[in-house]
Amino acid sequence: MGKVDQSLIEPIGEVNLQSSKPDFSKWLKKVQWMLETLFIKKGVLLLMVGFLLGRALILAKLTPFSLPFFASVFLIKRDKAPLALIGLITGAITLSLANAAFTFIISFGFMLVFQISKRWLVNEMRTLPYLVGVLLGIGKLAEAFILSEQVTLYDGMMAGVQASLAFILTMIFLQSLPLLTFHKRRQLLKTEEIVCLIILLASILTGTIGWKVHGLSLEHIMSRYLVLVFSFIAGATIGSTVGVVTGLIFSLASVSNFYHMSLLAFSGVLGGLMKEGKKIGVSIGLFIATLLIGMYGEGGGSLKLTVLETTAAILLFLLTPQSLTSRLAKYIPGTPEYTAEQQKFMRKMRDVTAQRVSQFSNVFHALSNSFTQIDNEPMENESEREMDYFMSHVTERTCQTCFKKEQCWAKNFHTTYACMEEIIHEMDRNDGNISLKLTREWEKLCSRPKKVYETIGQELTFYQANQKLKKKVQESRKLVADQLQGVSEVMNNFAEEIQRERENYYKQEEQVMEALQGFGIHIENVEIYSLEPGNVDIEMAIPFCHGSGECEKLIAPMLSDIVGETIIVKHEECAKYSNGFCHAVFRSSKAYVVETGVAHAAKDGGLVSGDSHSTIELGFGKFAIAISDGMGNGERAHYESEETLLLLQKILQTGIEEKIAIKSVNSILSLRTTDEIFSTLDLAMIDLKNAAAKFLKIGSTPSFIKRGKKIIKISASNLPMGILQEFEVDVVSEQLKAGDLLIMMSDGVFEGPKHVENYDLWMKRKLLELETDDPQEVADLILEEVIRSRSDVIHDDMTVMAAKINHNTPKWASIPVQKMKRRA
Repeated sequence: MGKVDQSLIEPIGEVNLQSSKPDFSKWLKKVQWMLETLFIKKGVLLLMVGFLLGRALILAKLTPFSLPFFASVFLIKRDKAPLALIGLITGAITLSLANAAFTFIISFGFMLVFQISKRWLVNEMRTLPYLVGVLLGIGKLAEAFILSEQVTLYDGMMAGVQASLAFILTMIFLQSLPLLTFHKRRQLLKTEEIVCLIILLASILTGTIGWKVHGLSLEHIMSRYLVLVFSFIAGATIGSTVGVVTGLIFSLASVSNFYHMSLLAFSGVLGGLMKEGKKIGVSIGLFIATLLIGMYGEGGGSLKLTVLETTAAILLFLLTPQSLTSRLAKYIPGTPEYTAEQQKFMRKMRDVTAQRVSQFSNVFHALSNSFTQIDNEPMENESEREMDYFMSHVTERTCQTCFKKEQCWAKNFHTTYACMEEIIHEMDRNDGNISLKLTREWEKLCSRPKKVYETIGQELTFYQANQKLKKKVQESRKLVADQLQGVSEVMNNFAEEIQRERENYYKQEEQVMEALQGFGIHIENVEIYSLEPGNVDIEMAIPFCHGSGECEKLIAPMLSDIVGETIIVKHEECAKYSNGFCHAVFRSSKAYVVETGVAHAAKDGGLVSGDSHSTIELGFGKFAIAISDGMGNGERAHYESEETLLLLQKILQTGIEEKIAIKSVNSILSLRTTDEIFSTLDLAMIDLKNAAAKFLKIGSTPSFIKRGKKIIKISASNLPMGILQEFEVDVVSEQLKAGDLLIMMSDGVFEGPKHVENYDLWMKRKLLELETDDPQEVADLILEEVIRSRSDVIHDDMTVMAAKINHNTPKWASIPVQKMKRRA
């Protein structure tokens, strides 16, 4: 409102200062829109291009541009074909009336043949170059026969050359014309399209041959301007390509322009190399090339004339607006604008994907909340309402037909209600039995006590079943809510990961390469994906190392000193031949490593054990050890325990929390079968960054940690999986230390020793007696002790897993080099 009041007080100042810039930008946009409408939508550009191509010559005789251009326009933009034909005929008139007549006749003949053969053509785009080539060759022979009444070998050769050129030009125009005819083009250019566009532009410029402005050749000025623009936009590679192609087409059009190809090619190279100097640098490159080539190339006139033409091209180039070159650069591969456009597209796709994942996360979160919502009414009110429903059902079958109904429920309502409520509660607690005292009290009040007792008993059966069902529904709702919440958290974390844009470590990559090469190690390529502490990710390409292991012995220790933490070789792929490159992936080393050993035996020495075990290396620096014991023995028990571990592994690898993962597995096992088949689960999750461990025991036996001469028992009380749909998972946390020995076992091992009253003391004593800390030897010795105590009889499935926690000590010490500055 402040701005409005100010404008009322000082209208002139406000209008002049605030609206001048927007009006100017609007005026520019309006002019741009008018030009685009005139040249592209109305087809004036095709008219101008047709005029220049209509008078373009090859070898001062051949006109192979007219029919390919008209045929391409006829196929791509048929409504603009008349304008193109008018332009071609007008251009041909500037050469001779015969050329104009030939252009009109051959174009009309093409339309006639194309319309007749259209019904047999399967792919018009693929057939068009052949059709144009044949028609132009026949037309050239017919022209020679009409003019001289005979066809010589020379005429045949020239017709063949013109037909070949027409065939090639048609394919080129088919690819390059859409770049000029479509109003909006969002697709990025391919390399082939860029080359075709250059050929098209050079062909158009040949139509300016012979035109002079104050003695300066227009074709020389425009060709050098073209080279300047592409050198400035795309560098030396594209600049030299434009120079060679343009110079070659000019030299074909006129042999006197042959030296011009060297000038344009050299200008493209020099201009592209001096691209860092912006427009001035590219212009200096062209000027130097002009001086060097012009000093010995006299084919194009004096040095002074050549310098003046170059100066005119440079002035035209300097006057070209930056917006035009930037807009063109977006479509050419290799340019910063092209890369920025691709990154913009990828960023947009990433943001859209992250948004969709986040929306799905919100949906799952909302679903989880809907399952966890409870009624606002307190539990006391709920129980009172259920009691009222219960009594109404009982009284409906007993008191409604009783003659004392009025006395009991109208005059003595509170006494009757309280006494009946006590009867219901007592029968519910005592399996339908009632105390003598309560019986006597009720018989004093009621004339039909036995009928009431029977009815309450019957209703209690339905009530208890209903309560069990209600409890199961609540448990299922809570379980589903936890699972949905877990999925929501995983998807939300995934959306955050997507949003993290990969940082560019160009400077750090150069510093790493310089440091390693300064040490005498040749590195072909370095790619840094992350320098986050504890999550370093670097890939390298190294020349064939002859299997000497320099990645592990030299490069990884040097990287450890450079980034300030221990780096190891995560993956290495050696070259298969001496001239190839080895590829290595370097990652951060974890602070701790876990060495495991396992020993197991089936009941009575069988082949299939009901126990299953697994070690799972998760992707977030965690290591899981799990044992599952299926109920019973044999294949069915093995299937249950193995399926339990497989489900658990799949769910844990998604990133869902351990407790929710175990509850999910339990719900699946309890719902998928009605058989009395259960399984236990003993899970240890060890964080390799700090050796913190979580133990989740579902119906399993205790585990033990041996720390020197001290034994720590880990136990929890939970029923086996599949018995209850809902249960609370007790999580026991313990901080492990380097050198600790973790022993986990199934019940066949823990309860295996014969004539032992206290299994805990027996197992602790056996662990203290061990003289080795090798995990595999520990597992073998414990299993052997249990079997020997049973007189070499394996009475149950047995599984022992031992794991030793160690500091992760690299094989090679870090090699000091000049440290790089890490990106903040």
